[in-house]
Amino acid sequence: MLKIFEKIIKAKKKTEPVITAIDKVFQLKYDRLLIGELSYDNQKWTFTYSEDFKKVQHKYNHIAGFSNVDKLYQSEELWPFFQSRIPGLKQPAVKEILIKEHIDANNKFELLKRFGKESIHNPYELELV
Repeated sequence: MLKIFEKIIKAKKKTEPVITAIDKVFQLKYDRLLIGELSYDNQKWTFTYSEDFKKVQHKYNHIAGFSNVDKLYQSEELWPFFQSRIPGLKQPAVKEILIKEHIDANNKFELLKRFGKESIHNPYELELV
């Protein structure tokens, strides 16, 4: 019985460290302006506009799907605006990257982290902080 517990304890020590929600924050920027932050806590996505953006919002368009700058947006699913930053996973080059870098194709956070910095769909830059 003691050997079984030792195996369980050893197996738990070998698992990868859990990334906390604080480690899962992206900043969405346009030039040097922080537009907002996207975070993930392993259950839901959250997007909020920055105070800097709120001060100059009249000069910019709001992000598609996020029309209210004062709202805290939350969803269990990644919004299309951010989802579009992830390339098609059936592309041979993308498949190769997923294999080579050991990225789970079902892990939206990891996919966004790897592929989401720039997009052909919009001029914003998404950066993990």
